[in-house]
Amino acid sequence: MDIEEVQKEWEDLRVDFKRLETINKDYATKLEEVGDLQGACMKELNHQRYRMSLIANALKSVDKKSIEKDERLLTLEKEIMKRKAMLHEIEATLPKQNSLYLKIILGNVNVSILNKNDKFKYKDEYEKFKLILSAIAFVLAVLNLLIDFRPLQLIMIFLLVWYYCTLTIRESILKVNGSRIKGWWRLHHFISTAVAGIILVWPQNEPWNEFRHTFMWFIAYISVVQYMQFRYQSGVLYRLKALGARHNMDITIEGFHSWMWRGLSYLLPFLFGGYMFQLYIAYTLYQISYHPEATWQVWYLVPLFLTLHICNMYTILRTLRKKTKGGLKLRYKLRAIAYRLSNEIAVLDQKWRQNKGEAKTE
Repeated sequence: MDIEEVQKEWEDLRVDFKRLETINKDYATKLEEVGDLQGACMKELNHQRYRMSLIANALKSVDKKSIEKDERLLTLEKEIMKRKAMLHEIEATLPKQNSLYLKIILGNVNVSILNKNDKFKYKDEYEKFKLILSAIAFVLAVLNLLIDFRPLQLIMIFLLVWYYCTLTIRESILKVNGSRIKGWWRLHHFISTAVAGIILVWPQNEPWNEFRHTFMWFIAYISVVQYMQFRYQSGVLYRLKALGARHNMDITIEGFHSWMWRGLSYLLPFLFGGYMFQLYIAYTLYQISYHPEATWQVWYLVPLFLTLHICNMYTILRTLRKKTKGGLKLRYKLRAIAYRLSNEIAVLDQKWRQNKGEAKTE
């Protein structure tokens, strides 16, 4: 290219730059407008909730005084429930304050994702992250079972520390953006972070050599179970979300939840096996604690693994009991409905026969 062609290209680029400046100016203006609108929405949202709380308290006092339920009272209660659900949907489109944990880690950086597609992408990235790290942990655990090499052990344990730390941050961001992950499963990852951190600083001594194989087998087993859970839970969540029965930001977890009930019989033994493995590890560590070379790490790990076992078992048994009772109630209701319908059919059949007999007589 000669100088004239270069000059022409530059002039064309200058025209394009002016267009870019115009677009950027409009973009900056719209951003300011969006910020103002967000503030106005938050103000009106808080106003709605404040007024609704006053109305709800007034309804309670009216309900206590009235002997029978007024039709207008029932209508207002239904309307308040609907309005709460609508306000929740509106709130999901607005930025939220960071939790205390995120404020400590990230400061006051806004982590709210306002675009629905971006929310789903972030959730999918979270799921892929868990799946990939579980596969890597399985490979490293198997290698450590085959090879007694201290740097390889430290690599795997450091990976666990980083993995669980990252999960706690990602789940806190998901929580801000509407995910309904339960408190125990988040606490589970905080405890797991502490466990991995303590094991990381455990010196290579005789107690560690006694515990090492048990821990590597545990990591390998848990990795396989997590993969099985991911495959199962992702399929169930996809179906439930398609039917509108679950929230789009619901995620897979390392345990049992009520929405996993159907077709879970093959997975439950593996979950119970993992939780019993935690109890076995706590017992093994308790036995190792009597070793003359045992360090403080052993005594800290015993209650942590025992806590994981107890809380996981309590969570799964409570959910199973709730679902079983709910299933029995549903079964009794269906039987009662079937019994009532059969009686009604019998009465109708008897009337029809009587009417038929009277018609023949005539």
